[in-house]
Amino acid sequence: MAEQRYQIQNSQGEQVTVNLKRDKRLTKTSRWERLPDGSLLLRVPYRLPNRRVAALLEQVATQLDKSIRLHRQRNDAVLRQRAEMVNKKYFDGKIQWNAICWVSNMQSRLGSCTRGGPTDGQIRISDKIKDWPDWVLDYVIAHELLHRIHPNHSAAFWNELRTAYPLAEQARGFVKGVSFASGRPLEDDL
Repeated sequence: MAEQRYQIQNSQGEQVTVNLKRDKRLTKTSRWERLPDGSLLLRVPYRLPNRRVAALLEQVATQLDKSIRLHRQRNDAVLRQRAEMVNKKYFDGKIQWNAICWVSNMQSRLGSCTRGGPTDGQIRISDKIKDWPDWVLDYVIAHELLHRIHPNHSAAFWNELRTAYPLAEQARGFVKGVSFASGRPLEDDL
């Protein structure tokens, strides 16, 4: 069965294209994801009755609005507070940095941390991960903070990250899964 296209409206009144695809692997639940062009891909169970599509699209619109609100709530000040919490909780507050902010120009990297020069201690986190789960965001922050101690991805870096942040391996798996599902490489310096 061919993909069907629908238009939904978010709470700001913007039209969002939804590409509905019936998936034989799904039996009860539906899944949606943002595509690079701004549209959504909604995978639904193959045998989902057409009469249930409208309600499902309304549900997706509600979820999309929640995602947008979360994205807007996570500003630089909140990111700084989160980094301070991660530093205190997982590194006993021993890591020093100068600034942390969201940036929109990272295409495949999740974050970066500078060492030396006029930008020493500046951490940048890709705004493409603003709506990811907190525990994955905390992992990315912990990863970049740890670069203040370990400039490269040595065995010591990975050992300390795994020891300090207990969900490191799960978060790396999340990143790999998102990378695979989106068809574009995402780097957490795996």
